[in-house]
Amino acid sequence: MSDFKWEYLFNIEVAIEALPFILEGAWYTLLIAIVSMLLALFLGLFVALARMNKLTLLSFPARLFISFMRGTPLLVILFILYFGFPMIGIDMQPLTAAIIGISIHFSAYTAEVIRSAISSVAKGQWEAAETLRMTYWQTMRRIILPQGTRIALPPLSSIFMDIIKGTSLAMVITVSEMFYRAKVVVGQTYESLTLYILVALIYWAICSVVTVLQDYLEKKANRYVVT
Repeated sequence: MSDFKWEYLFNIEVAIEALPFILEGAWYTLLIAIVSMLLALFLGLFVALARMNKLTLLSFPARLFISFMRGTPLLVILFILYFGFPMIGIDMQPLTAAIIGISIHFSAYTAEVIRSAISSVAKGQWEAAETLRMTYWQTMRRIILPQGTRIALPPLSSIFMDIIKGTSLAMVITVSEMFYRAKVVVGQTYESLTLYILVALIYWAICSVVTVLQDYLEKKANRYVVT
């Protein structure tokens, strides 16, 4: 125990030297996370509406999609897209496969959040829209979704943080994101503990910013809500 040195736990010199290289990968991490979240929201909205539809032809495929994606590891989805699809003649760049895989995987979760948020809006809102002769899409766009957004904001923020952390799995299909670059430096320096702690701190910092932004948006959305 007397031979213990703090640099064994966290070598500051190695961390400082590796930080710029790893932060370059952080831009890939944020790019993948933001684009994937936007696509997951877009796809999730349509899956949620299909899931709530009374027509079995629409609701059953939506249920099946949600069940499959929620029951399948993200890593398996990435492997199917990047290593499996070339077997049927569909080749993807690593970044493309990562964004598509993360998007469709988390769209199942956003769909359930959106469905729950829409369902929580009082039925009287729909009835009021009917009296004004508003169409389904007008009601959804002008009345239901704005109210549902306020309700869905906290769980959607949690999903976004899960996506940020999930981007680390893109490393296995050679996307040069933050964790991939940390692995490269580990292979050169063998300072695995230092570099993995450094990456963990960066992920924590990014998610902390998302949390602060979530709190701000929640306060802004609830400004005119009477409790």
